[in-house]
Amino acid sequence: MTDPLAFDGRVVLVTGGTRGIGRQIATRFLAAGAEVVVSGRREPAEPPTGPDGRAATFVAADVRDPDQAATMVAASGERHGRLDVLVNNAGGSPPADTATASPRFSESIVRLNLLAPLWCAQHAYARMRDQDGGGVIVNIGSVSGTRPSPGTAAYGAAKAGLINLTRTLAVEFAPTVRVNVVVVGLVHTEQSGLFYGDDEAVAAVGATVPLGRMADPADVADACLYLSSPLARYVSGAALRVDGGGEHPAYLTAARPDPSSRGPADRPADPPSARR
Repeated sequence: MTDPLAFDGRVVLVTGGTRGIGRQIATRFLAAGAEVVVSGRREPAEPPTGPDGRAATFVAADVRDPDQAATMVAASGERHGRLDVLVNNAGGSPPADTATASPRFSESIVRLNLLAPLWCAQHAYARMRDQDGGGVIVNIGSVSGTRPSPGTAAYGAAKAGLINLTRTLAVEFAPTVRVNVVVVGLVHTEQSGLFYGDDEAVAAVGATVPLGRMADPADVADACLYLSSPLARYVSGAALRVDGGGEHPAYLTAARPDPSSRGPADRPADPPSARR
């Protein structure tokens, strides 16, 4: 039987694929045999590379610019003759006080996390719809779009919009192109310290997750591989949560602040060693 997770002969574009979660997604698809294109504003010193030594190709693009987004998608398809998977990974936001955030800042965050995926998806669909086998679009969302997002209000609102956009595109782009979103929880990347503090703080935050740790970028990459594969052939418009079971309810901590008073279901696992 053919391995449903083998991507030989398929072409994958990962926006923001030069570092962090995006780099791991690119590496995972390379390991599965795909030809991978990554985009970013600056070319990395070393591109993502698979276990067989094959490297991703790079296309410079700031996806916040609709013209650059269009050129990026076109270049990816022309370079390899087709485009099978688009992973809209580029996104994020630094913390900012909502009361004083400037209009320019908020607009930039929404442009990156909501409008850019829409522009990229439009151009990818134009190429995928008429090719043999159609295509798949995977958006990278966040739990910030499903619950309050203090300190990153524009980001949370944009990610909430991305979930709705995914469901809408899944209807409009069917039946030739499937569209899904991975709703990512707390992830340990090279930027974790910006939000959580030192390694001890990162471990403490990870211990509040039911599975006992923050996600590793590889956890997100594996979800993208599944959603892009024939195993998910009837999955479209889905919001797949990759969050280790969610976040420990604050009211339980308030009601039973002493860890020794918690039941097994309430008590977090031992903190894992800090991950990089």
